[in-house]
This record gives sequence, C-alpha cells and structure tokens, in this order.
Amino acid sequence: MRYDSSEMNNPADHKLHPQTLAIRIQAERTQNREHAVPLYMTSSFTFEDAEQARAMFADEEPGSIYTRFSNPNTNELVEKMCMLEQAEDGLTTASGMAAVFVSLAGILKSGDHLVASRAVFGSTHQVITMLLPRWGITHTYVDTNADQQDWERAIQPNTRMIFAETPSNPGLDLVDLSMLGVLAKKHNLLLNVDNCFATPYVQQPAVFGADIITHSATKFIDGQGRALGGIIVGKKDVIRELRFFARHSGPAMSPFNAWIFSKSLETLAVRMEKHCSNAFELARWLQGNQMNHLERVRYPFLPDYPKMDLARKQMLSGGAMVCFTVKGGLERGRRFLNNLQLCSLTANLGDTRTIATHPASTTHSKLSETDRKAVGIDAGLIRISVGLEHISDIQHDIARALAASVD
Repeated sequence: MRYDSSEMNNPADHKLHPQTLAIRIQAERTQNREHAVPLYMTSSFTFEDAEQARAMFADEEPGSIYTRFSNPNTNELVEKMCMLEQAEDGLTTASGMAAVFVSLAGILKSGDHLVASRAVFGSTHQVITMLLPRWGITHTYVDTNADQQDWERAIQPNTRMIFAETPSNPGLDLVDLSMLGVLAKKHNLLLNVDNCFATPYVQQPAVFGADIITHSATKFIDGQGRALGGIIVGKKDVIRELRFFARHSGPAMSPFNAWIFSKSLETLAVRMEKHCSNAFELARWLQGNQMNHLERVRYPFLPDYPKMDLARKQMLSGGAMVCFTVKGGLERGRRFLNNLQLCSLTANLGDTRTIATHPASTTHSKLSETDRKAVGIDAGLIRISVGLEHISDIQHDIARALAASVD
C-alpha cells in the first residue's frame, strides 16, 4: 500500500488520525498516475516468469495471484479496516454472514465447544444451533446480563472460542468486552466479536483483547445499501488460519464491492457522527414524547439503559440503532410499519436512509418464540436504523405513524 507522508507535507513526528488514514491509505499508484484507486477487475494476475509463479505460490514472494485469494482492491480495504480496528491482519468475504461463518468454521473442529452470547443475529443463531452441530461442534449460550462467573461456568475442557455480538441485533444488549478479554486470556480461548452494529468508529474490540472481529460491510461500512460484503480482522496468526479456510472454500469478495467499501471508509467517521447524533436525539425524543404509545425505548446512552456505564466505557457513542416496543404487540406494530411514509421497510440497516424493521417476523423469525423472548424480542419490538435525514423529518414520520396505528 502507498502512504507518502511527504506528499502531504506531514512532519515525521506527527501521528495522523485514523480518519485521515482511512482517506489516505491507497493501493500503489500505477503508471497512469491516477488520484483515485482504479478497479482491478481481473480474475488472475500474470507472473514475470515461472520462478516468480513458484515463489508466490510458495509464499516466498508477496503479490496477487488470483482474485479468490487477494486483489489490490480487497488488500486496500483490509489495510484500512485493520488500521481502524487496531488489528494486525484481515481478509474479506462475499457477505457478512460469510465472515461470521468463516470466523467460526475456519477455527472450530469436530469435538470443539463454543461459548456464545445468547443475543445474536438470527442467521448467526442458525449457524451456531443448526449448522455447526452437523460437524460435531457444540455450544453453550450465556445471557447478556450474566456476570463473569456465569460466563466462566459455561467454559468446558473442550471450549475453543468465545463469541459475542455487542451491541446485539436487534435488542442492543451489551456484553462486557474487557471481562471477556480477561476470561479468554485466562483460559487460552479465542475471543470472536461481531462489531457490525458499532463499527470501528464507535468501538474497537481488539483494544479489549478480541482475537477476531467480524463485520457485515453491507451495513455501515458501505453506508448506502449498495453492495454485499464481509470483513474479518484480528491477530495475524489467527487470520492466517482463517485465510487458509476462506482461500479453499471460496467466499471471495468482488473487487468492485471492495472498491466501494474502501471509498466508503473515507466518510465513515463523518457519517457515523451524524448517524449516532440522530439516533441519540431520536431515542431521547421517543422517551420524552411518545411513551403513551410505547412500552420501552432502548438505546445504550439513555440514562435508564441498564448498562449505560458499560456503554460509555467501551463505546464512543451509543451507535446508530434505536429499538422500541409499541403498546399493542404484533398488530399495532404492523399498523405502525404500514403507516410509515419516509422511513423504509427493509431487513437491511446502516443506510443513509432511516429503516424500520420488525425483527420477530423478519430477521429473527426463524428463532422459536421461547428463544426470541430470551433475548427480549417481543412481538411489538421495532428496530430503527437511524439515517442521515434531518432529525425532525424522522421524528415527524414516526410520530405520525404511531398516532395512525392506534386501534
């Protein structure tokens, strides 16, 4: 990667901020002297001679061989994400769920045991409970409100990894990353953290001891709902093992999508600042003005959030997601969604446009009712991915839809 500090008249003793590096880290400039990084839309790369081909396949010489393995566009994206997450190495995948699956299946083997937070994304739950058992990999779920002793009791002699999603999708439950980091080190386990909701702007799990950090780049990394992709970063020796699994199982990211995500990282900080400020303002407004319609509002930086102190310890802000439960359950929730006009109805999140989702009937519909209740997903829960529109317009649309949903 090219980073020329003299090009920016940058004193050698001045350390650039992550926001600056996310913009200035680039693939090597070609002979065409382009300012923006070009797309490398090629399936393979040529060798100068047979010896170079041999050396690259033997990992004796760095360089691109085949886009399923690496590509200048994916390499640039990985370097930026490693810098933002304070991680050592990384790889890209075709989707966020591919990243989660690779981070689990690339390490765990038959006979291994996984300890995981109970509050996880619906598809992650399916991987843990339906797919991994096919290969003899067992798991124990731990509630997000459990203390360190509860987590430690879940660890078995064959436990290999701890997996957590914080804040969780959709209920915004938090897990103490520092506590998990201590536990993982004490028991010689790998700590795997899904950081999708927070993004590296809000939280860096590696600081607390995470060995693996996964992202659905489809969400806030892209930021405009355009492309699918996943990213895994972490400790170099762990990433080496995961890269082997991904290289031979093939969930490769398109160079075009990598180019989009890398360009999007240039605006991640400014976008997340606005996403998060809008979300905080929306959460306070809902709690102060709409409680006659709502049973509860959940947002990590609200004063009555059960783990607000933990949120402020490990997060820069409360994030861009807000959840609330409408009074009247499922039918009231449906009427609310059907009366929205500005907010989009889609299962995605992390877009410039505000999105409303009903998790119980969509993203977490494959969970049993018992499993949903165990993680606080009741019939009236609404998940809001707060966008970049003017906050008063978001508030007006939600207020009007709530009023119109009254039976």
